[in-house]
Amino acid sequence: MALIAAVFCFVLVNSKKVEADYSTVTKKWYGIRGKWFFFLLTLGVIITYLSLSPFPIPDQKKGYQENEYQVVKVDSYQWYWTMTPNTVEAGKPVTFLVTSGDVNHGFGIYDENLELLGQTQAMPGYTNKLIHTFDKPGKYKILCLEYCGVAHHAMITELTVK
Repeated sequence: MALIAAVFCFVLVNSKKVEADYSTVTKKWYGIRGKWFFFLLTLGVIITYLSLSPFPIPDQKKGYQENEYQVVKVDSYQWYWTMTPNTVEAGKPVTFLVTSGDVNHGFGIYDENLELLGQTQAMPGYTNKLIHTFDKPGKYKILCLEYCGVAHHAMITELTVK
């Protein structure tokens, strides 16, 4: 019995020393944790800047001279598009003025490989502007990107680029 009491006292005395060691370790690592946070924050800002600096979308607020760009007016309805004109020139910026006559639609421009080149929202009572320059001639598909009703999947039209 005395042996058990001695072991119990030994563990009790030594366990206090462990707490003292633990607090020093905790204090040391809490200091590192703050530096680690600022390192990750700085790394995140740098990676965000480097990944967005070659931003692939042209400046949507850039002003063009009247003969430097083309304007296409786009209206959307359940479940069709109207575009005026529906033919544009390659190599010259195109400003799409996109609106909706009924519900929200998603205006998406796809190339022949069905890769998305640009998109914006078509909303009732509001005109969104999308500027895109087509690099090569061809037929480009315009698809709705937002579910707008039963025939949403059939809301497709073409834009000809010469």
